[in-house]
Order: sequence, then structure tokens, then C-alpha cells
Amino acid sequence: MSYKVDILGVQVDSLTMAEAVDKADQFMEEKACVLIATANAEMIMRATHDKELRDILNAAALVVPDGAGTVWAAHHLGYQMPERVAGYDLAQELMRLAPARKRRIYFFGSAPGVADKAKKKAEELYPGIEIVGTRNGYFKEADEPAIIADIKEKKPDLLLAALGVPKQEKWLNAHKEELGVPLSIGVGGTLDVMAGVMKRAPRWMQKAKLEWLFRGMLQPKRAGRLLALPKFVLKVHSYKK
Repeated sequence: MSYKVDILGVQVDSLTMAEAVDKADQFMEEKACVLIATANAEMIMRATHDKELRDILNAAALVVPDGAGTVWAAHHLGYQMPERVAGYDLAQELMRLAPARKRRIYFFGSAPGVADKAKKKAEELYPGIEIVGTRNGYFKEADEPAIIADIKEKKPDLLLAALGVPKQEKWLNAHKEELGVPLSIGVGGTLDVMAGVMKRAPRWMQKAKLEWLFRGMLQPKRAGRLLALPKFVLKVHSYKK
């Protein structure tokens, strides 16, 4: 049974991957038009000074603990949190189940061509999967009506948006009612990893909770963003009642 954990003002769900998958499936079944957010330390830190993002997260149907830092923070603050629920893995689980459930999926985001490569990979991994549309994440405000119209026309049950934080959360929230998609999830670099343009950390680094370090090594531009982690640790220490 999941419950909410307050981490620096963001309400994060304490639940297992299996519970997250069940809830996501239920949202699609109910055609709920809701948002799932995947909260790592970097997102939570950003939410401490971005009220719009914080409000979106706290209004989301589910905020899963995507990152070892989030799970550590919950434990440090005295709460139970059974495991990390990585956005990438949650997306894969929902895609794996999609053919049997007859779920329609739309990929939105990343550089031109990436969503199409990710679609091809999904079709190899999950035979029978229905990826009903793709659109890259490079667009101007003037392009938005056409993007929204395409998503509405394709009628996906699940919209995976890889626009980066906080753009993906803000965009999905702003257009949630208009899109009418049962379930939308901001998935960050998921399409890049599926398309093979970005590597995921080796399994041993994931288990050692060092995926953040691997990303920093692969993308030196992220080095500044990695400073959010020690700041996050210090902030959680001071937040402890």
C-alpha cells in the first residue's frame, strides 16, 4: 500500500515498481487524464525554488521515486520507501504489457529522429506494441497546435514525453485536459537510451546507486547539474525534523 512522503516539500509516493505499474494500468483503464512524475534528487531540488513545478508534482496522480537520492532522503527522514522506481524501467514495464492490454502509445521528445529509432526498438523488444505516433521535442510555440492535434488524432492511452525537466512536466500539465490522454509521463532520457544515442549505466553501477555518476561522466555538460546532489543531501539534513 503506497503513501506519500514529504521530501523538501514534494510529496513522493512510497511504493514498489509492481504497485506503480498497477496504478499506471488503472489510470489508463479509467481514462483518467492524469500525470505521473518521476522524481529524482535533481527534480526535487529544482522544485524547492520553482513553485510551478512543485505545484504540478504535488497535484500529479503519482510521483515515483526515480533515483537513489530520493529513496535515501525518504529513509533519512524516517519514512519507509521500498525501492527506487526508475522512470526508464517503469516505461519499459508499461510497454512490455501494452500489446496484451491493447494500449496505444505516443513518443514525444528528444532530437529529430530519436523517437523514430526508439519506436523501432520498442517494436523489436515488445512484439505487437502499437506506437501510434512520434514527434521530436524541438518545437516553437507556433508548432504546438499541430503537435496537440496530432496527439489527439492518434488517441494514445499513454503519452511518453522526453522534453527534460521541468519542460516536460509543465507542458504535459498545461495541455492535459486538451490532449485528453489517459496517462502522460515525463520520461527524460528514456527515448535517447532506447534509440541508442545515450547509454544507460551498467547494471553494477545501477545497483551501487551510481547511475548519476555515470551520466556525469558521459555528459560533462551535466557536471554543474551534479552539484545538485550534495546540495540535496545538505538540504535533506536540515529538513529533518
